[in-house]
Amino acid sequence: MFTLNQLCCERDGRDLFAPLTLGVAAGDYVELLGANGSGKSTLLRTLAGLHSQFSGSYETVPAVYQGHRLGLDDLLTPVENLLWFAGLEGATLSLDRILDALQETGILTEAYDNCAAMSAGQQRRVAMARWMLSQRKLWLLDEPLTALDIEAQAVASRIIKEHCASGGAVICATHQPLDLTDKTTLTLTPQLAETAS
Repeated sequence: MFTLNQLCCERDGRDLFAPLTLGVAAGDYVELLGANGSGKSTLLRTLAGLHSQFSGSYETVPAVYQGHRLGLDDLLTPVENLLWFAGLEGATLSLDRILDALQETGILTEAYDNCAAMSAGQQRRVAMARWMLSQRKLWLLDEPLTALDIEAQAVASRIIKEHCASGGAVICATHQPLDLTDKTTLTLTPQLAETAS
């Protein structure tokens, strides 16, 4: 899914962490941990092609990237947003499939409400439906549990677990470890990165 070869992200000419060498295959879940400022978000943005200050190299398949901003258009409904996201991938989705995903993430009753009228947690559930509907096998998720209640956190964990079980891969930056037992933990600290399984 992706490989890092002595990859070190930089900001304003400063290395954020020690160079990383890592390979992630189908079925892998990597939990990215570290204090604020350790480079978690920057690493994900780099893998998504959104940050160009780095040394070393990486190779990755096309990915779903979800940063702190969800990318939802407030003036559109969840259904309309999900159709738009699918269009970015050159895909077409049936309405039934979209509604099934919204039901699975617990937001079906708001399917035709403008996203501006939804809470932060409800918008996060729409974003979770986006992951499920994407054709891309690699998910890059930055703090996906933010604003989610306990029930929604369990749904997010289940969706990620099922994605990995079906041959996908996920790298997830989080301050709240997900309830998944089969994972690799990558901990970033300034000028230091270490892995533990």
